[in-house]
Amino acid sequence: MSPKHVVFKKVSRDKSVAVYMAKRDFVDHCDFVDPVDGVVVIDPQQLRGRKVYVMLSCTFRYGRQDMDVMGVAFRRDLFLVTRQVYPELQDKDKLTHTKIQQKLLRKMGDNAFPFFFEFQDNLPCSVALQPGPSDMGKKCAVEFEVKAFCGENQDEKLDKQSSVRLSIRKIQFSPDDSNVVPVAETTFEFLMSEKPLHVKLSLPKEIFYHGEPIPVSIEITNSSSRNIKDISVSVEQVTNVVLYSNDKYVKSVAKEETNDCVPAGTSLKKDYTLHPLLANNKERRGIALDGRLKHEDTNLASSSIVKQEVLKEVQGILVSYKVVVRMIASPLLSLSFSESDDMVFEEFKRAYLKGVVYGDDDESPTEA
Repeated sequence: MSPKHVVFKKVSRDKSVAVYMAKRDFVDHCDFVDPVDGVVVIDPQQLRGRKVYVMLSCTFRYGRQDMDVMGVAFRRDLFLVTRQVYPELQDKDKLTHTKIQQKLLRKMGDNAFPFFFEFQDNLPCSVALQPGPSDMGKKCAVEFEVKAFCGENQDEKLDKQSSVRLSIRKIQFSPDDSNVVPVAETTFEFLMSEKPLHVKLSLPKEIFYHGEPIPVSIEITNSSSRNIKDISVSVEQVTNVVLYSNDKYVKSVAKEETNDCVPAGTSLKKDYTLHPLLANNKERRGIALDGRLKHEDTNLASSSIVKQEVLKEVQGILVSYKVVVRMIASPLLSLSFSESDDMVFEEFKRAYLKGVVYGDDDESPTEA
């Protein structure tokens, strides 16, 4: 097999079944999603006449496993599909869709069987809320998993010795093909001031990728009698847990605080650059992240793109980003303008997304 291809492998404890997959990141390109495919290798002697099944699942978890009480689990299955791979119900050629599968089948011999799944259009992407330093157990997350197991039928109780689980990720990607330049502007009138304060905020484009700096252009025309000072610019992550409680979390993931001031009767035009990175937000409870595989780092969560005719409630966790400008007006007034005030100038970035070219050369082996 070519050394360029990395294959992920996991074997059950009793060696009866093993799963081989060429990748664990599956990209949602908005108009289509990469299918899930791989190969299951069995040991007929260990099976002892049992059948082998492969399951693809999407689960929303909103509590630790040790919090499950009275048979009620703090999790909800958003998607489950199970297929029998042994004994074969279809010819191997019909389930073989990639060259990696073909190579694995040739190498592993007659005891290797392919599997193939397609994601539904309404499924969310992998996302998790970052726990705090002292938090233990499973975190609130939308998770995907491929599971192979043995049994007389697919509904019988799972034998952990004869099953194997491999976590995968469904990640969002959007091409940077928008020509829209986001602009927001507003006017604020002060009491006992004849003329208003006018502020304009603009971004060079709609879509920003992970690690890419965000230039923010601000124009302030202060025709009022107040002095403007302490201007701050921030990127805020807005996370809605919509499935069970509609909780909302707003976290600043990049912020620049300045001593810039705009005296009455003057104007200011200035560019600021923000760097929203997970490296600057580690161990902050409640920050939304792209799904994380064991022993791998990840990124701030990509913006959720909800397709038409898809209920938001089944997405589990929705993530968006906005740029916010705050300032203080003095001397008669001291205001820290927030989301509820008229002085907030924000632009939702339609997709703050991962910009990665996915291919065999980019894969790296990871234990489940």
